[in-house]
Amino acid sequence: MSIILVSSLPLPCSSTVIPSLYNSTPSNPSLFSTSARFCLRLPLFSRHFRVPTAAKPSAMEAVSTEHSGAADNQSDSPLMKLLFVEMGVGYDQHGQNITSAAMRACRDAISSNSIPAFRRGSIPGVSFDQMKLQIKLGVPHPLQQSLDIEKVKSVFPYGKILNVEVVDGGLICSSGVHVEEMGDKNDDCYIVNAAVYVGY
Repeated sequence: MSIILVSSLPLPCSSTVIPSLYNSTPSNPSLFSTSARFCLRLPLFSRHFRVPTAAKPSAMEAVSTEHSGAADNQSDSPLMKLLFVEMGVGYDQHGQNITSAAMRACRDAISSNSIPAFRRGSIPGVSFDQMKLQIKLGVPHPLQQSLDIEKVKSVFPYGKILNVEVVDGGLICSSGVHVEEMGDKNDDCYIVNAAVYVGY
């Protein structure tokens, strides 16, 4: 159903032609007086306003929903009741070590957070020993086989790690310089994204 609104807004003045405002020396200065400057008559116009009906999901929304299954499974896992998510980014600018980048991403995720609730008994019936972690890493696909998962796990000082999921992500880019004395084989810089799910 469409609703058509029609409005006419004539201004109380004559329809005198206005010279271009960009012309600094109009041929007839009298036309450029204060009264003539605002002599505008707005024409009739119409706009169509469509009453919204039940919206169908767009193609992008459908794809987003389709790919959100993994994230939903992560947060609604029967193995863990999720409390919050920590996120971080790690870089290895020299040496081309993807494990170093992943460890820095995990440290970045947890380094600015404090979790006193587990030690203080703020969650009824939950002790410190019941803290659980799930880790998700975005790593460039060609480098995933080089990732040392056990070293990545060593970053976390406490909490039982249920699983480490590695997905395509991160980035390989140029650091802009090749420094052999720092172990560089080329000028590649490795970047890894990390999400740490904390619960019990």
